[in-house]
Amino acid sequence: MPIYEFRCLDCGRAFEKLFIKKPDDEADLACPACKSESLERIISKTNYVMNSGKGTPKPQLSTRSCHPGSGCTTLEIPGCE
Repeated sequence: MPIYEFRCLDCGRAFEKLFIKKPDDEADLACPACKSESLERIISKTNYVMNSGKGTPKPQLSTRSCHPGSGCTTLEIPGCE
């Protein structure tokens, strides 16, 4: 059961949504504060630290525009294709 974080593009509030996957379930995605369905998914903070050793490429964050007015951030992990 994954938990995803979203930010409302209308009021700016960030919130979490737990997804329970069942065949008949539909995702009800709306801001709990203003009920807007204009949302973007945000990357959750973590306390996991990756140590790849000396001379090994480190993970890189890259951000690009994926839709006018929003951006997508990707974590590129060396060695993962």
